[in-house]
Amino acid sequence: MTTADSAPLALAYQQATEYLAGLADRPVGATAGSEQLLKMFGGPLPAGPGTATDTIELIGRAVAEGGIPTANGPRYFGYVTGGTLPVAIATDWLVAAYDQTASLYNLSPAIAVAEDVAAQWVLELLGLPAHASVGFPTGCTMAHLTSLAAARHKLLAEAGWDVEREGLGGAPDVAIVAGAQHHMTIDLAARYLGFGTARIRNVPVDDKGRMIPAELERTLAGLDGPVIVCAQIGDVNSGAIDPVGEVCDIAHRYGAWVHVDGAFGLWAAASPRLRPLVEGVERADSWALDAHKWLNVPYDCGIVVIAHPEAHRAAMLNERAGYLPPGTDGERDAIEWVPDFSRRARSLPVWAALRSLGRSGVADLVERCCAHVRRFEGHLAGVEGVELLNDVVLNQLLVRFGDDDRVTRNVIARIQESGVCWFGGTVWEGRAAMRISVVNWRTTEDDVDRSAAVIREALAAELAAAPSS
Repeated sequence: MTTADSAPLALAYQQATEYLAGLADRPVGATAGSEQLLKMFGGPLPAGPGTATDTIELIGRAVAEGGIPTANGPRYFGYVTGGTLPVAIATDWLVAAYDQTASLYNLSPAIAVAEDVAAQWVLELLGLPAHASVGFPTGCTMAHLTSLAAARHKLLAEAGWDVEREGLGGAPDVAIVAGAQHHMTIDLAARYLGFGTARIRNVPVDDKGRMIPAELERTLAGLDGPVIVCAQIGDVNSGAIDPVGEVCDIAHRYGAWVHVDGAFGLWAAASPRLRPLVEGVERADSWALDAHKWLNVPYDCGIVVIAHPEAHRAAMLNERAGYLPPGTDGERDAIEWVPDFSRRARSLPVWAALRSLGRSGVADLVERCCAHVRRFEGHLAGVEGVELLNDVVLNQLLVRFGDDDRVTRNVIARIQESGVCWFGGTVWEGRAAMRISVVNWRTTEDDVDRSAAVIREALAAELAAAPSS
């Protein structure tokens, strides 16, 4: 590699390390809008080659003004966006530099073996069946799709239908049952697989957002034919956890497949203190979670686990093309477990994070984030004009301000404009609310305290500005 070739790499490293080092002091929000950013990124396609370092410099300037430090900012609490551990960032840099296709063993034996080890570590850490198969798709949407595809294969095969060959036309109807507050990615997976969202039966939930077992039984008793039941560990708003053990027991009595949406909440299984919250989760048939949330590895990386490896493999790689080597025991081919063929080695940062943290490190990360949310709760409980809408179960807290939706939305806007911290809005039981979500390893008690002070200041300013009645 020439000096000219390595110059953009050196500049990118410099920009990245300076960015990470300055996160604690930079505004938690964009300072440039779309018009300004378009001037920086846009214009006509260049007529000829330019300097690579100029391009890298431009990216750095644009992101400095128009980026939001969602992944690494210690006071970003919007959505459920994890940080990135330094070891995972470094590994991801190597993944890009190596640029090895991680779909077949014979394309990169090292990546394949590391992925196999990471898969076994995930099973061990979360207490899932040791015989289960594991894949590393882009995120929970594809993990749901993979799981429901495996369920579709197994349920229809048991009914005498080859769905991979014949499709769904003329096949027995497969019903999907989920809690009324299931995440939209379940709907997306149902659409992508040809089930359609009208096939989803919503089971009533309690006032905390948890599926009601008696209602699930009533729903299943009224259905004929194959059924997939989708349970949820960690409601995206309240953090609520379905009684997954009961769900499994009821669903299996009816011969249903149980899929668990554990996008962030399933990581609670890694904590001895929180594990009782997900008791019975190991009895499900499939599980979906994101590594780019609570494990704090770079985007994008989901994890799918399926207790029926043959159904998993059949749904993903029904037949091998002639140019592909035959599968060999002991040599992992990732294309057997995820929808995509050409894919980056997104599992390597997972392996690196797990090796670096170990069992106790993952547990500490999860428990620390939960403690931070309880600290937020302590700061806000009893404050005039503040209503806490949920019990803290994991890492999510819902807050409402004032007497109407307008006050809540205005307070959120004031907080975002402060640049000190960032929270997003949501709707809970028909009312506007602010969501506090902590999944970042960088967040400290001081970050919580500073952010809570900004919340109180924004509320006070909004109430003072409100016209008197």
